[in-house]
Amino acid sequence: MLKRFRVVFSLLIILGFSSTLVGKEKADTYFPHAIGSYWVYEDPDGNELTRRVIENKEIDGETYHAFSYEPTVEDWTDYEHYVHPNFYQIRKDGIAFFVGDKVEKAFEAKLRKEIDADIKKQQGISTSPGVSADFSYEIKVEAKDDFYLLPTPIVFDKAWTATQISGSITLKLKMQSPDFQIPGGDQVNAIPIDLLEKGKVTAKEIVKTAAGTFEDCLKIEYWMDTGDEAKVAEKEGEAQSASPDEAGIEVTTLWLAPNVGIVKFIRVSADSKVEKSLELTQYEIKPTGSGSE
Repeated sequence: MLKRFRVVFSLLIILGFSSTLVGKEKADTYFPHAIGSYWVYEDPDGNELTRRVIENKEIDGETYHAFSYEPTVEDWTDYEHYVHPNFYQIRKDGIAFFVGDKVEKAFEAKLRKEIDADIKKQQGISTSPGVSADFSYEIKVEAKDDFYLLPTPIVFDKAWTATQISGSITLKLKMQSPDFQIPGGDQVNAIPIDLLEKGKVTAKEIVKTAAGTFEDCLKIEYWMDTGDEAKVAEKEGEAQSASPDEAGIEVTTLWLAPNVGIVKFIRVSADSKVEKSLELTQYEIKPTGSGSE
């Protein structure tokens, strides 16, 4: 019995000490923001994305650090709020991106792309003779202004809510015939949007990229929960045990290196295929205090 107690006690000391070390790390350690710093990322096709820290900006009476990008995002389906934030704050409770309006535009653009593809597939399906079908839809999307990239203190395997997306998709099907009246008339179906994006620090890893080898990188996973599932989990005391581990969930992973920031980004689809990825190829971090802060 005493031997077993000593083993358990030792494990508690190790786990407690590890949590303390992680908890003392500051958010700005993983997100340097000296003006003039820049990062260059590259995707598997050789396309580059350059991010630069520029002058701070006041938004609603609060000061935000700011990024510029080359090239700028022209197609909203290409926008990734994880790597494309223009404004951000390093707060006492973590790092928050101010991206709500852009998340709304990107989410709506991606939905429209998927729905339009489905409509195109249905164009070859014929209706009854003399009957025409007109399909249309409306999308309303609202997102929280802030996306919480990383909270502090940093704790492993404890999920947090990164952002929330709500709204609706209204589908309308109008059936017409010059010869007879179609029973039921127009069909309208409203589909609610209620999503919570969760985040979780899962490990510290060594990451090798073209820009070098980075040790002690935080590995952060993000995934979407439906609002109903999240509410049930919270009611049952399982809010912090939410996990993307089960099959069939799209997962986005970031690796943040100390004193460097994001060094790698990858999104894996629900069927385990890599949909998008970026890795750091070169960078320069200006010393704190250089230029305007």
